[in-house]
Amino acid sequence: MLNPQWLRSFDAVAEAGSFTRAAEQLGLTQAAVSQHISRLEDEFGPLLLRRPRQLDLTPAGHALLACHAEILAAERRLRARLSDDDPHHGEISLITPGSVGLALYPLLLALQQAEPGLCVRHRFAPDAEVCEAVLDNRFELGLLTLKPDDPRLVARLFAEEPLELVVPANARLDGWEDLARLGMIDHPDGQAMATRLLSRYFPGNPGVRSLAVRGYVNQIGLILEPVARGLGFAILPRHARQAFARPDAVRVVEAGAPVLDSLWLIHRAEWPLSARATAALDFLQHRI
Repeated sequence: MLNPQWLRSFDAVAEAGSFTRAAEQLGLTQAAVSQHISRLEDEFGPLLLRRPRQLDLTPAGHALLACHAEILAAERRLRARLSDDDPHHGEISLITPGSVGLALYPLLLALQQAEPGLCVRHRFAPDAEVCEAVLDNRFELGLLTLKPDDPRLVARLFAEEPLELVVPANARLDGWEDLARLGMIDHPDGQAMATRLLSRYFPGNPGVRSLAVRGYVNQIGLILEPVARGLGFAILPRHARQAFARPDAVRVVEAGAPVLDSLWLIHRAEWPLSARATAALDFLQHRI
C-alpha cells in the first residue's frame, strides 16, 4: 500500500521542480520530503533526474504521477457516491421492468437536465434480476411487479399500471372469434398478462393457449410493431403502449373493468435512501 504522504510529497516536488519549494508548500522540512521520495524510489526505482537547478521525471516518475492522479480521481468519485446528504449531486441508480422504464427514463433525463450534478444509471430487467441487483447493492432502487417477501428489502406501492388489449387500428373485434382470428403477438410476460386480462374481458373463454401465436418479441419497445402491421394483437402494460412511436396504427380495446398491475418500489432495508434518491422518487411520483 502506497503511503499517501509520500505520494503528496512526490506530487509537490514534480509540480514545484524543487525539494525546497515542495517542502514549503507542504509545511514540511526538506529532509522529510527527500526521505519520502527516497522511500518511493526504493520501491519503484529512480523517479527523478536530479540536475543543477532542475528536476526531471523519469518514465517511472511519469507513471507514478499518473497513477496518483487516478487514485485521487477515484477517491473523489467514491466520496461523491457516498455523500448521501446532497439531493443535487451524485448517482441515481434505478432498475425496472421494461414497460414502466419506458415512462420513467425520459423523466429521469428531465430531472438530470434540471440538476446537472446528478448522474442517471437505469437498467431494464425482469423481476428476478431487479431483486438480485438491489440485494447486491448494484442499484439503490428497483421496481417489481410482485411484492417481495425478503426481509432485507423494503417494498412499498409505487404505482398501478393497467394492462391493455391492443389491436391493429382497423381491426374489428366483436368477440373471442375475432381475437382468435387475429392471433397473439407474445412476449416474456404475454401469456400471464393475457390470462389475467382476457378472463375479465371474455368470461368463459377457451383459454389463452387456444389462441394462435403469430409472433414473439422480447424487446418491450417493439411488441406493438407487428400489431401495427396487422399481424396480431398484444396485451401489455399501458406505459409500453404510450411509448410506441406510431400510436395511430394501433387501437386499445376497452371491454370491462381494468386489470391493474401493482408496481412495488424496493430498496435495501438496512440503511436509508440517499437524499438524491428520495428527491428523485418525489419528482417521479408527481409525474408518473
